[in-house]
Amino acid sequence: MPSAARVLGLTLLLLSVSAPHAEAAAGWSLAPAGAGRPSFYAEGAPGAALQDTVSVTNRSRQPITVRLRGTGLRITFARTDLRVPARTRAEVPFTVTVPTGAAPGDRSGTLTARDADGRTATVPLRLRVGGPALSALTVEQVAVHGDRITYELVNRGTTVLVPKLAVHADGLFGTVLDRPARTLPVQLPPGARRTLTEPWPDRPALDDVDVRLTVTAAGGAHDSTHTEARFVPWGAATGVLGAAVAAAALLVVRRHGRRPHANPAGDDERTCTEAELTGAVT
Repeated sequence: MPSAARVLGLTLLLLSVSAPHAEAAAGWSLAPAGAGRPSFYAEGAPGAALQDTVSVTNRSRQPITVRLRGTGLRITFARTDLRVPARTRAEVPFTVTVPTGAAPGDRSGTLTARDADGRTATVPLRLRVGGPALSALTVEQVAVHGDRITYELVNRGTTVLVPKLAVHADGLFGTVLDRPARTLPVQLPPGARRTLTEPWPDRPALDDVDVRLTVTAAGGAHDSTHTEARFVPWGAATGVLGAAVAAAALLVVRRHGRRPHANPAGDDERTCTEAELTGAVT
């Protein structure tokens, strides 16, 4: 009985081990070469060429043909079209090239295999670009357009930045706008330029204002710039100007009408003078 029990236990163990392979026998899989790696990881400086190997395992009873390709990163395979015999594992070396001038930080990509029936398998690849981290940010092209302030943020460093913005404006009679630094809902990757708008609904109606924008970010990034803006209520100003012009014209007409009676002997001289002032030629 003990021997029979041991044989039965061994049989169950073999069934439990072989069952997953039976389920996978109808297909194939893609994985990093070697054991225990669920994904690829590479690290190097800009311009480096990093090498690794991917495996295609065919557990079926028929040969398969797959095509390999990489996405998200510069990945070059030793061969892209691969025929794998039944119950065979094929290994293909590949190279990941770090772009020259790439900023330090993490990049991600995938290795993908596709068979003739359209079935695909993918393995993620994470690349870490080495080098010194530099945090640098500038604010540019600041302008006031009615009830809004437009500006551009430029990431001039090597790290991803989440900027903060503070806005301050002084008019002829003191401060007219003072917004403390707040985090903007944007992320700036290295080299990115983003145009943004700051609303200003309660801007002054009549003033000469100096507007200053200050941006900061983690790692010591900091910049500040300013612009000037003049606010004039053109409707009211036009009315005032028109009234002034009308009053001046009325004054000229009145003077022109009274002066001939004041000094009849000087009619010719005064008529000439009035013609020059009003632009009328007689």
